Amino acid sequence: MVALQIRDVPDEVRDILADRAQQLGQSLQAYLLSLVTAEAERANNLALLRSFEDRTDGADSSMDETVAAIESARAERTR
Repeated sequence: MVALQIRDVPDEVRDILADRAQQLGQSLQAYLLSLVTAEAERANNLALLRSFEDRTDGADSSMDETVAAIESARAERTR
C-alpha cells in the first residue's frame, strides 16, 4: 500500500472532517480512506459508462443523462 499526504489543510477543514469521522465512529484516517476509495470507485464507474457511450443497442439515454441519474440517486441515499 501507498501512503498519501495532504499538506496545507486549513485547521477548520481538518476539524470538520475529524468531527464527521467521530460521528461515524471512525478514525480520521479511516474516514478519509473511505472518501478516497469512494471517489476512485466513482471514477471507475464513469470510465465503464464511457466505454458504452457509443453503443447503439437500444439504450435511449445519453451517458450524461445516465451519470446525472446515478449521481442523483447517490445524493438521495446519503440524505
